[in-house]
Amino acid sequence: MATRVGLVFGGRSGEHAVSIRSARTIADALSTGANGQRYRLVLHYITRGGGWLVGDGAAAALSGTIPAEPDDHLPKVPTTTHQVDVWFPVLHGPNGEDGTIQGLFTLLDQPFVGTGVLGAAVGMDKQAMKAAFATVGLPQVRHVCAAANGLMHPDKLVNHVEQRLGYPCFVKPANLGSSLGISKAGDRGGLLAGLRAAAQLDDRLIIETAITARELECAVLGWGTLDASVVGEILYDTEWYDYTAKYSPGHSSLVIPASVPQAIHDQVQRLAVQATQAVGAYGLSRVDFFYQEHGQMLYVNEINTMPGFTSQSMYPLLWQASGVSIEELVHRLIAFAQARHQRRAFTPAH
Repeated sequence: MATRVGLVFGGRSGEHAVSIRSARTIADALSTGANGQRYRLVLHYITRGGGWLVGDGAAAALSGTIPAEPDDHLPKVPTTTHQVDVWFPVLHGPNGEDGTIQGLFTLLDQPFVGTGVLGAAVGMDKQAMKAAFATVGLPQVRHVCAAANGLMHPDKLVNHVEQRLGYPCFVKPANLGSSLGISKAGDRGGLLAGLRAAAQLDDRLIIETAITARELECAVLGWGTLDASVVGEILYDTEWYDYTAKYSPGHSSLVIPASVPQAIHDQVQRLAVQATQAVGAYGLSRVDFFYQEHGQMLYVNEINTMPGFTSQSMYPLLWQASGVSIEELVHRLIAFAQARHQRRAFTPAH
């Protein structure tokens, strides 16, 4: 019998639209070739208000027609667990990539694609992520952690950042993805404005020194033994790799494999696996790097434990260039999820 895959997409984060685009790619991959016989899709659309839609409403959302049904008539948790053998959450950002939905599926005692609660939560929060990276000695650019309530004394906070980092610097909410809420500051006024804007989106903030560097990415796949893909590079025509550059056609391009020395390529692969292990993640991740050619310096920028699967997304393209088709990729991810859950079921509780 075909394995019933609960494909979950949408969600309450600012990356709602990206999630839908990613889900379309995965739905196609699960319906193509041998996967068409292996799997049967059970679509689950989470509205911006947090309601769960299945059936025709979810299918309409996947095709781009967002249902107008009021959220207060919809359940806030899945009511279809008996119809699903394995979950495939394609949710980016808060409530989907931060351990929240991973905890739900863990409580339901059902297998799900991707990392568990720990890896998702640590990988999502940039403050916790950078602390985990530092613990195992991964190279990072200089950064400062801050809290939104630090703006109650703005001069003190800005002075601290200026003393530690100087300009230019990037201001980021700690728990958003797709470059949402990020700004580049070149002076005191820009820094204060960036901090205030980020504080509207998150209570935890991160400020990083801005460096001139190439941006490399590496995909990681596996459970137990982790494999790294070939390395890719992102080129863009904006000042930095913002939301527009990421998701608007014509603003960025991908070079796969990246034109870097073999030693740098190999080092990126090693560091990508180490970064994934450092946050306790498994299943899939994409690790982003800064590469300064002068001195051949590599810095780990961040990890994404549920990377995009859109037509422009680096994660599936990196694996395609490594010899793993999108159809095989999603098949392996589901197999990892089932194996992980089976092992957990036979591990005695302490």
